[in-house]
Amino acid sequence: MVKKRVIKKFVFHLLLYRIDRKKRKELQNRFEQKSQPELPIGIIDYGMGNLQSVEKAFEALSCKVERLCYPPNHYNFLAIVLPGVGAFGDGIRGLEARGFLPFLKSWISKDLPFLGICLGYQLLFEESLESKGAKGIGIFKGKVVRFPESKEKVPHIGWNSVEVLKKSEYLEGISSGDYFYFVHSYYPEVVQKEIILLQTTYMVPFTSAIARGNLLATQFHPEKSHKKGIQLLKNFLIHSTIHRPLQSI
Repeated sequence: MVKKRVIKKFVFHLLLYRIDRKKRKELQNRFEQKSQPELPIGIIDYGMGNLQSVEKAFEALSCKVERLCYPPNHYNFLAIVLPGVGAFGDGIRGLEARGFLPFLKSWISKDLPFLGICLGYQLLFEESLESKGAKGIGIFKGKVVRFPESKEKVPHIGWNSVEVLKKSEYLEGISSGDYFYFVHSYYPEVVQKEIILLQTTYMVPFTSAIARGNLLATQFHPEKSHKKGIQLLKNFLIHSTIHRPLQSI
């Protein structure tokens, strides 16, 4: 009887996996045909950098985009994106000044789709050596540190390759050796190794992408990374459409 139950459970999960794959393929076709997801992408505007490149990247994938200058009073978004370029302390103060912190913590705690880019990735951690005394959102353990002094230039600007450390739906069509665009002087020291997706080396190895559930965050700029960057954003949209908790709409 135990063996039969095990076989039955295996077949059940195999069917779910096949259904999920079929649904994913249908969604890929939808995006390629430029049909729009029903819910918009909410992009957080907290005064840290030009958001137009992020908006245009999602619009190129036929997404409705809504720029959020203040926290909304609803959760009717397919995903929330936290971009940003600049200092850690300025970023967290910008979020506090516009009242975004409670909304972001609530959104992420519900495992709703979230994408952090560059500074938006770093702010998910507890603190940064760049801005002593400033506390991050604190979703993940760890601090943000500066590249060591060496003959290499800091900030790290330009194209660099990634190494895939963990298989993920977010990485469909992305392999070790693919290049993405970076602009940063600091990077998070990730304590929770199970969330690490990608690693990059510039003087030292550092984590260039993490994921947990419906949360994805990258040190590089996918919106500026051409074909592979768009592929990553497409994967994020597909994953978000499939896995977004319906009860939160």
